[in-house]
Amino acid sequence: MATSATTVTALERDLLDAARGGDEDAYRRLVEPHRRALHAHCYRMLGSVHDAEDALQDALLRAWRGLPRFEGRSSLRSWLYRIATNASLNAIERRPRRMLPIDHGPPADPHDPPGAPLVECTWVEPYPDEQLGLVDGRAAPEARYERREGVELAFVAALQLLPPNQRAALILREVLGFSGQEIAEALETTVAAVNSALLPDRTQQATLRALGDQRLREVVESYMDAMSRGDVDAVVSLLAQDAVWSMPPLGAWYRGSGEIAVFLARAPLNGNWHWRHLPAHASGQAAVGSYISDANDGTYRAFALDVLTLRDDRIADITSFINRTTQLRDGDDFLQWPHYPADPARAAAYFAAFGLPDVLD
Repeated sequence: MATSATTVTALERDLLDAARGGDEDAYRRLVEPHRRALHAHCYRMLGSVHDAEDALQDALLRAWRGLPRFEGRSSLRSWLYRIATNASLNAIERRPRRMLPIDHGPPADPHDPPGAPLVECTWVEPYPDEQLGLVDGRAAPEARYERREGVELAFVAALQLLPPNQRAALILREVLGFSGQEIAEALETTVAAVNSALLPDRTQQATLRALGDQRLREVVESYMDAMSRGDVDAVVSLLAQDAVWSMPPLGAWYRGSGEIAVFLARAPLNGNWHWRHLPAHASGQAAVGSYISDANDGTYRAFALDVLTLRDDRIADITSFINRTTQLRDGDDFLQWPHYPADPARAAAYFAAFGLPDVLD
């Protein structure tokens, strides 16, 4: 867990003096070492990479304007997090709560079509590991696990269920290691109120660590192979019995390996779609880029990012973030989706953020 310093260093003091005099380069050098961590903090608060970027830009502008009022009684890090937290809290007030499909309603019947995307809902988004500089293997220093743990999908989704101030207190204390007093000052509340925040269960990083890089790679490769071959039984053999499959922006989701098998056989693996896959990382977890062949020219284009949550060596949760429209093949009367607006350029940028190409040869 991170710890927070209580003083401004000599270098920071020099940069602060220059920045207060209007030196924008000095200000950039002052905040740049904190940018990635602040972005991840805003993401935890908001559940969205794009909202996090907006909140961070707002926070950095506020910090620039507020430099004359920063007296150095707290660390620069504490001061920046206070501003970023309040920028995020303001953003929360302006938009609906983000969620995953499992928080929206009961599981769907796999015999029915999944339905249209729920445009009135705002969904939690996955987080590119590259934003944290965590694209290496799982055998990394302890601090790397903690940084991954803080952006896990289940953890971030659980945070969105909390009242905004409790969400902020929990993140600042349990993820970033601030003291109760620092958090109370940042949120203008009491230490007792801060201490009432409870940490949701977070076990994915411990699971991946126990599994090891080699076994994790085997599970991911087996999943990609089975999906590419359209082998429903092989996919199901990789799942936990109570596994969950969801597909934002669709509201439909399925619980249980048997229900998922029916869905796979009737929808993505019914033979009308043809798939290829690439391994990826997202939200500190294993992920897979799923590519679908075009109905006209057979080119494989990025369609969805499947974020995998494991329990032991079984896949317990597949959250497939669909970010591409597709032209359905003739005769496919089940897959009447996803017919929702998706800008091709934005879709390409989305997959690029996770190190995935837009098109496979």
